[in-house]
Amino acid sequence: MFGEEIGFEKSLNFSTFSGDEADYIPLMTPEDEQELSTEKIPEELPILPIRNTVLFPGVVIPISAGRDKSIKLINNAYNSTRTIGVIAQKDGSIEDPKPEDLYQVGTVARIIRMFKMPDGNVTIIIQGKKRFEVSEWIATEPYLKAKVIGREEVLPKKQSQRFKVLIDSIKETAIKIIQESPNLPSEAAFAVKNIESETFLVNFISSNLNINIEQKQALLEEVELSKRANMVLKHLINEMQMLEMKNQIQNKVKTEFDQQQREYFLYQQMKTIQEELGGVTTEKEIEEFKARAKKKKWNEEVAKHFEKEIAKLQRANPQMPEYSIQRNYIELMLDLPWGEISKDNFDLKRARRILDRDHYGLNKVKDRIIEYLAVLKLKGDLKAPILCFYGPPGVGKTSLGRSIAEALGRKYARISLGGLRDEAEIRGHRKTYIGAMPGRIIQNLKKVGYDNPVFVLDEIDKLSFGMQGDPSSAMLEVLDPEQNKELYDNYLELGYDLSKVLFIATANDLTTIQPALRDRMEIIEINGYTLEEKYEIAQRHLIPKQLKEHGLTKDDLRLTKSVIEKMIDSYTRESGVRNLEKTIAKLVRNIARKKAEQQPYDVRMNWETVREILGPTRYDRDMAEDNTVAGVVTGLAWTPVGGDILFIESTIYPGSGKLTVTGNLGEVMKESAIIALAWIKANAHTFSIDSRIFSKFDIHIHVPEGATPKDGPSAGVTMLTALTSLLTQRKVKKNIAMTGEITLRGKVLPVGGIKEKILAAKRSGITDIILCKDNQKDIAEIEPEYIEGIRFHYVSRMGEVLDIALTDELVDEPVDFQAMMESMEVSKALSLST
Repeated sequence: MFGEEIGFEKSLNFSTFSGDEADYIPLMTPEDEQELSTEKIPEELPILPIRNTVLFPGVVIPISAGRDKSIKLINNAYNSTRTIGVIAQKDGSIEDPKPEDLYQVGTVARIIRMFKMPDGNVTIIIQGKKRFEVSEWIATEPYLKAKVIGREEVLPKKQSQRFKVLIDSIKETAIKIIQESPNLPSEAAFAVKNIESETFLVNFISSNLNINIEQKQALLEEVELSKRANMVLKHLINEMQMLEMKNQIQNKVKTEFDQQQREYFLYQQMKTIQEELGGVTTEKEIEEFKARAKKKKWNEEVAKHFEKEIAKLQRANPQMPEYSIQRNYIELMLDLPWGEISKDNFDLKRARRILDRDHYGLNKVKDRIIEYLAVLKLKGDLKAPILCFYGPPGVGKTSLGRSIAEALGRKYARISLGGLRDEAEIRGHRKTYIGAMPGRIIQNLKKVGYDNPVFVLDEIDKLSFGMQGDPSSAMLEVLDPEQNKELYDNYLELGYDLSKVLFIATANDLTTIQPALRDRMEIIEINGYTLEEKYEIAQRHLIPKQLKEHGLTKDDLRLTKSVIEKMIDSYTRESGVRNLEKTIAKLVRNIARKKAEQQPYDVRMNWETVREILGPTRYDRDMAEDNTVAGVVTGLAWTPVGGDILFIESTIYPGSGKLTVTGNLGEVMKESAIIALAWIKANAHTFSIDSRIFSKFDIHIHVPEGATPKDGPSAGVTMLTALTSLLTQRKVKKNIAMTGEITLRGKVLPVGGIKEKILAAKRSGITDIILCKDNQKDIAEIEPEYIEGIRFHYVSRMGEVLDIALTDELVDEPVDFQAMMESMEVSKALSLST
């Protein structure tokens, strides 16, 4: 391990003071010097041994500490007075110096800053204050500690003309060295010129002289400033003579070899060394590149471009950074497929088997892929479509892309776009930049080695907009079949044909995709799975997969259909099957533990055993309400995790005709309630409703589970039925549910999510469902076994809904609005007379 040291140039190290580090190196003024001279030295100091340098008063240097004692000393000092004693080692190779290994004279220093390095070392910036001499060593553990006495500076007389001339000579010689030396920055001369303190100037140059430690220590121990200045000037003159001699030699050599001869000489040397080591010379490498290029199927334009770039590589100096940049570019060109096409498998039955094997359901998606294969088989060439699988998380959008690649017999690559905010990730960086790379599309083409892979652009709806451009706009060219035949990558500097790539994008939310990009894609919606589909997925895929991953066989766990369906219904409420897989994994882990511990367990788990392992159920399925109360109707709702039923409750009480709607409802749902009440008011005579009710009573509509946001127009018919039942006190038919949008003209309009709503109704014991006539086509797409036992009533007018949903029988204990209004009139009259 290296000890405390600082790396200096082998000449005046003014380069240390350039750049950002200049913040740590204040130039001492006479006022600072005066303040320093009056500062008292502590009687005891912790001593930090340093090697390879000597610290002078006023000078700021960095120190790197790696020894445990030194790190402890620095930490203690930094957290207290920040004052330490610094003494140079006589022998820098000693790892654990004792007092006898150090000089007796050192410098009091203040720690300005401390930095902890990742390797455990500590780097500090320290500034020398005053000289001291060790009078007695008092401790060696946990670090060196000594009693010290100050060594006061002996200054020359203020009017000493000789000393002023001496200082001017030191300044001029130092500046000349800086100007003559190619290794020192010109800013160092500016620093020397601006030093006002004569003492600090001598110390500053002493610290940076190219002399050994003994000579620097001798300068430190000299208390008379004039003598020390003389010593410094001698060293500077010696350094100046050495520098002049060095420059003369270099100039002489430079005249003997011109630049071309020098480069040729070095290149031949490098070539010989490479051959001796058994490596490949640049000439052989270039020949290999040319041989690979002959096998490429690129067009004339690309071939000419390659010849131009390989010629640049031949002319480049292998020692220059440009050579490696050019070499990387040539390798990219040769690694890209350039027309290499993998053979498609046109066995449509095999493709269908693979899709069915990996994914249950999703028939629309599978049919679209088979159609693509069929057209490609007949035509032989087809612009690859841009498919976008849109749906909730966990329904298999990404994994479907892998199955499609296998069905087609193509290579597969997934490109994650979530959170991408740099346009260069798509179009690539210009190769002139350091660390430039091609875009992700070109990178993945190089990876798969063919021009017709299946690319899954995952989470395309989560592309971000940042300071580096808009990646979603860059995707417009990639995902346009009319434009991507010549995709221009900034790094490649050539158009590349992407027309044979089958792009499959996935998204959870179409609203975040910019319209131009959405227009370029064929949207295929993947709805959440029904309970029946989840059961099939669990039985065919999830349970076998989890058993295999946990080292079990199919004979170690058997679950009945009813148990699996209860697990789905009671422990998961999601569109996909991710949480279901986690729930199954928890069961399988329990069995694996018991089997490993050789404990008995039941292979055929019943519901009680499953509930004991999984804990209390998380969700309870709502069942249809009875019809003994007026104004309560069952509606059907779609949620991101599937269909569900909801209840519309309503009540009426004396007031001024105000309508209140609660239950965390969106604006559209509130408007449905207002429309329903307005239509009933307009048709009150049809239902024998006294119109005075609307001005003398307040109506309150509530949708339970107020913490859950609800919106949409599909509850319109349900609110209509609830209000009509409330105002007429008629019973609602048992086990009936409904969904549909309403208008002021009395029409019923179609709504979406029919499949999910109907399956939810069936699970809740609903036997009759009211739908808009236009939704009849949606029923035809549902498998017959899913809708068995349900009667559908198709309507187009709001009056038809009420004819079907309401009975002629009044509810138990109906409200007598007539008597209530007469009572209210009597109470009002009595109040006025009083």
